[in-house]
Formats: sequence, C-alpha cells, structure tokens
Amino acid sequence: MASSKKTPAYSAALGGVLAALAVVIMCLGTLIPVATFICPMVCILLAQLVLKTCGARYGWAWYGAVAVLSLLLASDKEAAAVFAALGYYPMVKPRLERRKWPWLWKGLLFNAVILALYWLLIHLLGMDALAEEFADAGRVMTVVMLLLGNVTFLLLDMVLSKRFRR
Repeated sequence: MASSKKTPAYSAALGGVLAALAVVIMCLGTLIPVATFICPMVCILLAQLVLKTCGARYGWAWYGAVAVLSLLLASDKEAAAVFAALGYYPMVKPRLERRKWPWLWKGLLFNAVILALYWLLIHLLGMDALAEEFADAGRVMTVVMLLLGNVTFLLLDMVLSKRFRR
C-alpha cells in the first residue's frame, strides 16, 4: 500500500478476507473432536486482528457476520454457538480491563456466558446429545471441564493481551 493511512476500502477488504477465513475455520470444526473449542478461539484471535487493524466498528461488524455465517454454514453447531457467545470478547476486553478487579469481571463474563449457552443449547434448542455427554461424564467431570474452560479462557486472554513475546 502506497500510503500508511488505512482507507475504509482496505478495512472492508481485510475484514472480508479474514471473515471468510474464520468461516472456513469454523466449518473445519468437525474434523477433530477438540476443534469444537479450538476453532472458536482461533476465530477470536482473528477478531482481535480485525479490531487492532481496522477498529472497533469493523470488529463488531466482523463478529456479527462471522457469527451468523458460522451458525448457518458450520456443521459443528456447538462450536458455532461458542463463537457466537464469546466472539465479541476482544471488543469488550478493554472495557473490562478498566474496571476494578478486571480478572473477576472477565471470569464472571465467561462463566455466565458459557453456562447460559449450554443451558440454551440443551433446554431450548434440544441438543440432547450434549445432555447425554454431560450425564455420562458426571458432575465431577463437568465441573473439571468448566474449570479447564476457565484456564483456557485465561490463556486466551493472555494471548490477546500480547503477554507472550519472543
């Protein structure tokens, strides 16, 4: 690019290409069982890239487009729902970090969103396979999975903060 100023066309084009990449990643979610949680995290990293490169307005538009397309096109509806529930996190993260005890607010956000998401998936959308998975795992393993989800979310938050440097 000849000038260092990013034009709206540049932001729209970059956002569109990264949105297409994110939808492809979300559609690959059924290849590996653990990809149900990896694909949304990779797309959240792409959302951070759009946010930092193009700004919050494009970040929110990008999130909305990827969430809708993922819910429509991805065969792993659980992964698409996880992204739809948490994909906006890079846009709200700066606001949470300005509050007193940001780690508490981030943890509350994650746990409230995940618990509400899985309640909706099981009880309102009738994803009985999820209910069976949780019943087979038992209460202890379900709590362990939630704790591991919190650790993973903490690591994702650290990556988004660029705390891991070479």
